Amino acid sequence: MTNILVVDDEESIRYLLSQALSIGGYKCTLAADAAEARKFLKNQNFELILCDVTMPGESGIDFIRYVAAEYTETAIIMVTALDDPEIAETALESGIYGYIIKPFNVNGVIINIRNSLRRRELEIADRTYRGNLEHEVEERTAELQEILRGVIYALTMTVEYRDPYTAGHQQRVSDLACAIAKEMGFSKDKIMGIRIAGALHDIGKIAIPAEILSKPARLSNPEFEIIKNHSQIGCDILKSIKFPWPIAQIVLQHHERMDGSGYPNGLLGQEILIEARILGLADIIEAMASHRPYRPALGIDKALEEISINKGKLYDIEASNACLKIFKEKEFEFKSD
Repeated sequence: MTNILVVDDEESIRYLLSQALSIGGYKCTLAADAAEARKFLKNQNFELILCDVTMPGESGIDFIRYVAAEYTETAIIMVTALDDPEIAETALESGIYGYIIKPFNVNGVIINIRNSLRRRELEIADRTYRGNLEHEVEERTAELQEILRGVIYALTMTVEYRDPYTAGHQQRVSDLACAIAKEMGFSKDKIMGIRIAGALHDIGKIAIPAEILSKPARLSNPEFEIIKNHSQIGCDILKSIKFPWPIAQIVLQHHERMDGSGYPNGLLGQEILIEARILGLADIIEAMASHRPYRPALGIDKALEEISINKGKLYDIEASNACLKIFKEKEFEFKSD
C-alpha cells in the first residue's frame, strides 16, 4: 500500500486529507509540523508527502528542500492557502510535483496524487535504467581500455624483440614524458595521450634492418638516414587508428627541434605539437642516460646538462624547466627493467 505523509498545522486539514486518502486506498500518516514529520521520515518510507507552506517552526519550503535533498525518491505536493505566484515558483524550483490551493476539491487532490505517484515511478525507472546503462558503459569502457593496453604492449614488445639494446626504452620515455606533462599542469586526458604516444614512439623501427639497430659502432650517414625514416613509418602505421589524441602526429614529430634542425620535416617552434616537444625531450634524456651498442651510458647529469644548455634552442623552454625540476627537486628516477 502506498504510504503518504501529510504535514499541516491545521488539524481540520489533516483530518480532511486523511479521509480523502483513505477513500483513495492510501495509507496516511499525519504530522502537525516539520519537526514531527522529520521523526516519521527516520522510521518510515513514504512514497509521497503533502505539505503545507506556512507552519510554526520550520517552513514548508525549507522542509521540502530537506526532503528533496535527503529522500530523492519521495514525491512532494504543496497544499497551501497562499495563492502566491512567487511562493509557487519557489516551491517548484525546490522540486515539488504539484501545488494545491486551499480550499481544495477532494477529487482534485486524488488526481494530483495519482499523477505525482505515476511521475515518481517513471523517474525512478528512468534513473534505474540510466544507472544500469552507465554501469554497462563503464564495464565496456574498462574492457576496451584493457584491450588497448594489451595491443600497445604487444606493439611495443614487437620493436624491443628486434632491438634488445633499447628494451624498456619506450616505456621509460613514456614515464618521463608523463611526469613532465604533469609538472606542466596538463589534464589527465592529455597525459594519457602522451603516455600512449611514448609507448609507441619507436614503433617505426620495426621496418629498420636489425643489423643497423644493433650495430656496435656509430652509424654511417646513409645508415642514419635509414634510421630517420622510423618517425614517418611510425606515423604511417598509427594514422589509421582513430585514437582520441593525435598519436600519429606526435610520433611523427618527436625528433623535430625548436630551431628547425630536427627531422623528418624540419618544423620550427610552435609548428611542433607540445606533446611531441615533451616526448622528444624525454627521448633525448633516456637515450643519453642509457647504454647503447656504440657507447656506454652518459648518465643523467650529462643528459640534464644537455637540456640546460639547449633549452629554448633545441628544446621547449617550459618543458625543459619542468623536466629539470622533476629531476633536481622531485628526484624523478627511471624505473629499472
